[in-house]
Amino acid sequence: MVNIVQSMRIAAGSIRSAKMRSILTTLGIVIGVAAVIANVSLGASFNQYFADLSLDAGTNYIAVFGKEPNLFYENEMKLIDNTPGIVGISPFKQKSAEVTYYSTSKHIEISGVTEDIKEITNIELEEGSFLNDKDKYVTVIGHDVAYDKFDRTISTQNSIDITFRTNDGNIITRKFIVKGIIEKSKESFIPSGAIGDNDILIPASTLNEILGENDYSAFLAMASSLDTIRETDEKVDKRLARHFSVPTRDMDNNDAKPYFMSNQAEDLDGLGRLSDALAALLISVALIALVVGSIGIMNIMLVTVTERTREIGIMKSLGFTNSNVLLLFIVESIVLSVIGGLLGIVLGVTGAYAVQMLMGMPPVFPVELILVGFSVSVIVGLIAGVYPANKAAKMNTVDALRHE
Repeated sequence: MVNIVQSMRIAAGSIRSAKMRSILTTLGIVIGVAAVIANVSLGASFNQYFADLSLDAGTNYIAVFGKEPNLFYENEMKLIDNTPGIVGISPFKQKSAEVTYYSTSKHIEISGVTEDIKEITNIELEEGSFLNDKDKYVTVIGHDVAYDKFDRTISTQNSIDITFRTNDGNIITRKFIVKGIIEKSKESFIPSGAIGDNDILIPASTLNEILGENDYSAFLAMASSLDTIRETDEKVDKRLARHFSVPTRDMDNNDAKPYFMSNQAEDLDGLGRLSDALAALLISVALIALVVGSIGIMNIMLVTVTERTREIGIMKSLGFTNSNVLLLFIVESIVLSVIGGLLGIVLGVTGAYAVQMLMGMPPVFPVELILVGFSVSVIVGLIAGVYPANKAAKMNTVDALRHE
């Protein structure tokens, strides 16, 4: 009677005696498992990456955008600010202007905001301090504005001239002192956050004063927590709908409202669906590779059975039963799959890590999914080895011995 330990020893000897055949048999599993591990890790990394993008974009933010000009004023801002669950709010208004520093002039978007925008959109400063509600002709500038836009680097306490053209055609130039410089945005193939490297922030009241206006294009508010953000968003929506006399029957019809809203929870959901779709696609490709690998094992094991027909006949003549031969071939198949699985894990983790670093994504390697990938390789080896093993076990001893 042949036990498992003896079967493993015989399988190891068979693998060593036919190294090229063993390498070819294992290669399919190595590629398949590596693809599964790498793609599952990349899928998890995408999930984390997209979640981080939304978190980087702001803190429990609720954004309200007007669909038409002259819609939002101080009254609407106070209405939102007084909504239960809102703990901060900033108006938002943009105007293109000509910015001059020494002899260089560039057209740049100027954003009018208040001090709450810093926490709402997670702004981090590289130098200086942020705007406060008492400031007037001061500015906080994006990283690229400070270091790349002009012939000279702009530092805090330097002054820049900003020239606006009002709606009635007047040209107004004002000098602004640079109060702070925003940190460089994280490398990303998806833009995140309301404030970028090319923005210039000034007090919203100052922007309106220069333009002779008193309206805003949007509001960025902050809910007290991410858990209650949907509830708070709904309260703001109902208050604004009543304020703008939207009929009750149209409360769920966004087209009937003169504004539209978004919040961090919805953005997280959208990014989650995108990352889940990417993960499903990656895993599907990986499973196809694993199936191809299992077919390769079966094919090579079938060839192996043919090559070792005489050896099988000798084993049977020495007293090996059908079940012994069956066990030997199945064990050999599983051993090859285990080796392939271990090599596949190493290759998959290494490949995933390289891609994650190259794309600037967080390295994520779910241990439980790696174990699943390894288990799959063993199961694939078992399934792929059953038919060839069964064929070997059923061979007639005399016919096998006569085989050339």
